[in-house]
Amino acid sequence: MPSISETITAHRPDLGPYEDLYKHFHAHPELSFLESATASTITTHLSSLALPSSSSPPYTLHPSIGGHGVAAVLANGPGRTVLLRADMDALPVQERTGLPYASTVRMANHEGEEKPVMHACGHDMHVTALLAAAEALARARDVWTGTLVLVFQPAEERGKGAQAMVDGGLYERVPVPDVVVGAHVMPYRAGVIGTKHGLIASSADSFHLTIHGRQSHASTPHTSIDPILLSASTILRLQTIVSRETDPSDFAVVTVAAMHAGDAENIIPERADLKLDVHAALPATRARVLASMRRIIAAEAQASGAPDAPTLTQTRQFPLLFNDREVTAAVEKTFSRHFEVGQKAYDADVTRLQGSEDFGILATAVGKPSCFFLYGGVDPQLWDRLEEEGRLKEVPGNHSPFFAPVIQPTLTVAVDGYVGATLTFLGV
Repeated sequence: MPSISETITAHRPDLGPYEDLYKHFHAHPELSFLESATASTITTHLSSLALPSSSSPPYTLHPSIGGHGVAAVLANGPGRTVLLRADMDALPVQERTGLPYASTVRMANHEGEEKPVMHACGHDMHVTALLAAAEALARARDVWTGTLVLVFQPAEERGKGAQAMVDGGLYERVPVPDVVVGAHVMPYRAGVIGTKHGLIASSADSFHLTIHGRQSHASTPHTSIDPILLSASTILRLQTIVSRETDPSDFAVVTVAAMHAGDAENIIPERADLKLDVHAALPATRARVLASMRRIIAAEAQASGAPDAPTLTQTRQFPLLFNDREVTAAVEKTFSRHFEVGQKAYDADVTRLQGSEDFGILATAVGKPSCFFLYGGVDPQLWDRLEEEGRLKEVPGNHSPFFAPVIQPTLTVAVDGYVGATLTFLGV
């Protein structure tokens, strides 16, 4: 029997067409829960897969789960079931990469507001890599047994897509997996792929905060309660949660990512609207930071004599994401044999994702273990130059308008990671 690495190499499809498919996804992004065209392209591609040994497509498709979510099943005899996941939504970001296939898309969100849209987090790479891995694993059916489940998930950016698919009957349509595997492209050097035991992504809690004041003419501030000044005091004080209340060896982030107040230069407005994002690496830290946030918001409003208490509404919530020890150890063995091991290749203790993911819900909803691996997408020459100059901070990260993974070797590494992780549990 061939080894896992030999199987990956022998059955990896021609990635040229997938490079074109990636460019298509990148140029046609869609916002969370609005991914209808993306889902259609996914189902069309999987339906068109043709293998020499079969007259019918290898995958049974289950579209429209939890919105535009797509699941596909390849049953291949007795054995374990592995679920592979890719997320597919984009962000309300104006692309500034200058790529010939850059997005120029604008679309209305669920509130009816028109926004520029960009794949600024790499979900286009996730989808493309999983589709290529789907073809590779279908071609390799003679050397593995079990069941493969593919999940193309909507609305990860809202932290709601995984739960929507579970609530929408995902596990009534596909077999419950024994192992769940996901991945994310990161602002690491392309060619890098990594795993990590334990915590791999932080929790996240996002809020819409309305601070109330009293409107007045700008020339008579003494008759107002200025919500802009109150907002400024609140924003600055919120930063002390991390700098003065959190152990430096712990991890927490409190970000005020948006603020809007007023329309005219000579009117002190009656309200200010802010958007907050809070991350933490431990459950106890998460609870403490959120409690401090609420305390500070309330206290600053009281100190300013605000006419009404601030209104704090949670908009997103991501759980902490932990890699299962046994599953991750098994993937480590496969990756260390297929990829070179080193700083520019496979790293068994990769820097974790500082952002957050709802991927884990697909596993915890059915009490199963999971592993989430990471891989780099930054042009190696650019990375090496910036590293030599001490300027790695300038590398565009996820959610940047300049974030654009170099297609190769990023795509090949991602495909091999998906296929290798699958064969680890379905056997070769």
